[in-house]
Amino acid sequence: MALDREMVVTQADCPARRVPDGTPVTIPKDTFVTITQALGGNYTLSFQGQMVRVDGLDAAAIGKEPEQLNFQDLGDGQIHEEQVWEALKSVYDPEIPVDLVNLGLIYTLDIDQASGHVGIAMTLTAPACGMGPVLVGDVEYRVGRVPNVREVEVELVFDPPWSRDMMSEEAQLETGMFF
Repeated sequence: MALDREMVVTQADCPARRVPDGTPVTIPKDTFVTITQALGGNYTLSFQGQMVRVDGLDAAAIGKEPEQLNFQDLGDGQIHEEQVWEALKSVYDPEIPVDLVNLGLIYTLDIDQASGHVGIAMTLTAPACGMGPVLVGDVEYRVGRVPNVREVEVELVFDPPWSRDMMSEEAQLETGMFF
């Protein structure tokens, strides 16, 4: 959902990532910030003259309803692929309100059960997209919440180049790109 600018005061120390390079920052509690965009469950803020992105899971720190992303640990010590896909489907493109999976941006998913490593090859809608580091951070953060995941490694690849044909039919319809 897009929204008009809204000034809020942080309720707690708030983890964020600087746009567009993805550098982690912490916004201290009791800091005035301006929400400039809410899209895909995440928030873009203006903080100390910089744009930062707050994950929807951390929205309570800015006085918003936090997004829920809970995975049941099945007790078998395994990383369950369907939970990783669920985490990936919770990451949205910052400009198009469609998740990365339905946009066709996730090319491969490799799980090494022994090490707890998840490897993901993904692309961007355009190679020059400045939000690449932020999206990589979103993927690492969300997939890292899946039980038994110890490490997430995301590789940005551009071969094959992304095209709208890689989108699910639902995403094409939602964005008006179905023709």
